[in-house]
Order: sequence, then structure tokens, then C-alpha cells
Amino acid sequence: MSMATTHEIGVRESASRMDWTPYLAGAGIGVLSWIAFAIAKDPIGVTTAYGRLAGEVAIPLLGADTVANNTYWKQAPFALDYGVLFLVGIMLGAFISSIVSGTFKVELVPDVWRQELGGSVWKRFAYAFLGGAIIMYGARLAGGCTSGHGISGGLQLAVSSWLFLGVMFATGLVASAILFHAKKA
Repeated sequence: MSMATTHEIGVRESASRMDWTPYLAGAGIGVLSWIAFAIAKDPIGVTTAYGRLAGEVAIPLLGADTVANNTYWKQAPFALDYGVLFLVGIMLGAFISSIVSGTFKVELVPDVWRQELGGSVWKRFAYAFLGGAIIMYGARLAGGCTSGHGISGGLQLAVSSWLFLGVMFATGLVASAILFHAKKA
């Protein structure tokens, strides 16, 4: 692909990788949201699908009766539906995109993490697990995640979604400052 052609479709190439511009990616997500509403009659979102999958994963650990009697999993039992397929599609799409763009690599501790917090794989995994659990709890408490509120709700101009986005970005900035010891300019 020539450089002019690549820029025309919103892709930047360097010597070893290809990056999507945020404008093209954002437009693509917007179109995907329209398609989801038109075909699946459902907004983009994944936390319910994560919760449903968690129930299935919990069965061997907690027992089928415990999961069946859990208030949350009664409300959202496992189903191979649009949300679960969308979640799987996100993972497959990210994997394929990283292969095609030449950016795929197995990295247990990213360089920025290593520089600020050390090279411990277990510490990295513990922080990732804790952060994931907190954000999932918050997303379920808020009735949606960054994609459910931020994309679908934002496109519908829902006040709750715009409030969610503001709080999410503010929290992210504070967490980054604490975690990475941000210095004042």
C-alpha cells in the first residue's frame, strides 16, 4: 500500500507496525453501534456478558446450586446470546488486529509498569485482577460499562452516560496519578 493510500483510509504505518487513527476507529465504533441497534436490537456493552460467563466459570468452583440461587446470576443467567458473542468478537478482533498491524507480542509486564512499579509478574497480575474486579463491580453498579454507557448511552445522549464518562475519566486520571506518581508540570 502506498503512503498516500494508507493515509486516505486512516492508517499510519511505521517501519514495523500499522496504527489506526482514533478518528477512523471512532467512526467504525459508531457504525458498529448502529448495526448492533439495527440487527440485534441491543446496545453495545459487555459487562452483562462477563457476568454471565463468570456464573458459568463459578459453577465448578462454587457448585451449580450456589450459582443458581445467587440473586445476580438468577437475573442474568448464562446464554449464548448477542452479548456473549460480541464479547468473544472483541477478543478475536483485538487478536487479529494486533497480528495484522504487527504489534502482537506476549508481554507480562509492560515497560511503563516495570519502570514505575518493578518487574514482578505476580504484582502486575494482582493489580490487574483487583482493578478488573473494581471496575466490573462499578460497571454493574452503574448499569453499564465504558462501551454500554460511553458508546451506546453517549450516542443516545443519555445524561447518566455522560455523567458516567466524566466520572470514569476523572477517576482514571486520579488513579494514574497515584499509581504512576505523576509530577506537576
